[in-house]
Amino acid sequence: MVDQAIIVYILLGVVILAFFREWTSPDVIALAAMMLLWVTGVLPIEEILAVFSNSAPLTVAAMFILSAGLERTGCIDVIGEQFSKIAGDTELRVLVVMMVLAAVLSAFVNNTPIVVVFMPIVVALSRQSDLKASRLLIPLSFASILGGTCTLTGTSTNLIIDGAARDVFASREEAYTPFTMFEVSKLGLIYAVIGFVYLLTVGRKLLPKRESLHTTVVEKKRRHFLTQVMVEEGSPLVGKTLVDTLLKQFPEARILEVRRLGVVLTDPLDELKIEEKDRIRLTMHGASFEDFLKTGGLQFPAQRDLRVAALEDQQLSLMEGVIAPQSSLVGKTLRELRFRQRYGVLIMAVHRKGVDLRKQLERVRLRAGDTLLLEGSVEGMRRLREAHDFLIMDEPPKREMKSPAKRWIAAGITLGFVIGASVGGIPISGLAMLAGVLMLVTRCLEPKEAYQSVQWGIVFMIFGMLALGKAMETSGGAKQIADLIEVGFGGASPMVILGVVYLLSSIMTELISNNAVAALLTPIVIGIAANLGIDARPFIVAIMFGCSASFATPIGYQTNTYVYGAGGYRFADFPKIGVPLNLLLWIAATLLIPLLWDAGLTYGEWMRGVGGD
Repeated sequence: MVDQAIIVYILLGVVILAFFREWTSPDVIALAAMMLLWVTGVLPIEEILAVFSNSAPLTVAAMFILSAGLERTGCIDVIGEQFSKIAGDTELRVLVVMMVLAAVLSAFVNNTPIVVVFMPIVVALSRQSDLKASRLLIPLSFASILGGTCTLTGTSTNLIIDGAARDVFASREEAYTPFTMFEVSKLGLIYAVIGFVYLLTVGRKLLPKRESLHTTVVEKKRRHFLTQVMVEEGSPLVGKTLVDTLLKQFPEARILEVRRLGVVLTDPLDELKIEEKDRIRLTMHGASFEDFLKTGGLQFPAQRDLRVAALEDQQLSLMEGVIAPQSSLVGKTLRELRFRQRYGVLIMAVHRKGVDLRKQLERVRLRAGDTLLLEGSVEGMRRLREAHDFLIMDEPPKREMKSPAKRWIAAGITLGFVIGASVGGIPISGLAMLAGVLMLVTRCLEPKEAYQSVQWGIVFMIFGMLALGKAMETSGGAKQIADLIEVGFGGASPMVILGVVYLLSSIMTELISNNAVAALLTPIVIGIAANLGIDARPFIVAIMFGCSASFATPIGYQTNTYVYGAGGYRFADFPKIGVPLNLLLWIAATLLIPLLWDAGLTYGEWMRGVGGD
């Protein structure tokens, strides 16, 4: 058992490091850990396969489908449109209306699509009313997170912890009462009030006034000139690449396409060798255009006046887009995608984790949440929108809506799910899967859309981490950690230890996936409660809220990642605003959980310990 525990500890350390350093995608890391548990003999294959019978990941998948049904039928968009009408043009009013709507919706629907729908609306509204998006998008993300803490299904971490707890108690042959839909609401509503008051007062003063990527990379009033040139016979460009010639002399120029005998060439620019009579379509800014006209070996259209003003033959536009959660672009480079040739649109810059990546963009591997600054024609931008790979920030989303009847059906299915889950006695996992199937049967969602809506990476990461959590339990590792915490805080009251558990889950969530932390800590906190001789429920609640309330980094929670680039934020903005909120909620949870879930102890016993003086 000891040897197995050591193996689990080593594997756990490697997994956490891999998550933090982003060696590969989280689901691959978690599944690799699962297989290593089998290869090293820590878990037999039967126990590995038993992990896939856990209802939590399947419930999470069903909730993705339910959320997608509301999104695709236009239910969320309708609410977003109403927000635009009632939000007004003052910052305080916009914040209040936006936060209330986001929190209420996120209590019942996965909060990622809520933020995905509201982000372009908020950005467009901020530009129309001269507000700063950086003053609005962090509150949008935080409000959606706070709303998610109000119900069991509001965040996937609650479902994972409840499912993991069921497995732990089953392995110990002990009774366990699953959480009901609104059991966590009594603390979640308090969280929402604290968070709202903080964000509208102190937090509001800490919000930055910052320009988005659109305005930090280019000047709004800079004119864009587009033209087409033909390579003359004997041109010095012949036999060389554009990277070594034109782009070296004019680094700010952007090549839109190269045609040879009427065919658009799709070779990367650093490999494409120019030939005579090639036609090059490009754009550059006015400051360099007159020098460009003097370049030898190029022939401009004969019918054109060579004055700069006459060459502005097409209106080019700049647009910001965030890589969508299920985008086909994730994990690929621009070179692999042939982005320029595919869409006829240029990527001017990529914003990631506070860094604008403008050099060697062809080699940048795209990630979900990356914000891209795009430049191209109206036609190119239209093709981009139709690809559904981006969340376009410059205007509210324009989706092909299903009929109003489907909208009412989707809303009715969701309402039925909420009512059924609140009644009690009916497994929430079964209700969630039933609701997902009804979305398909009623054609509110097509099968292809349903499969695409599920974030399978998250689902399989949960399976992998549940296996690691089970290994922690069966190897004795969870008990050893619980014993160490008891020794380290020997003599401390249960309330202090509960506060430590909450703080540990909160800190770990800021650094790696909240779902991974939820699966890992559940068996440990149940062991801690067993050592203290009290009911584990308050400690389970502590990690539910500690893993969900993630505000101090842009990487701890997916919605924070999405608003990060779109708002033009820096990494330091999140701890500046989020750490005080984390501390407020930590204090509230430590004081209120023993009061709301007493575990058979008086409040005095919680504070001084059972049998204490």
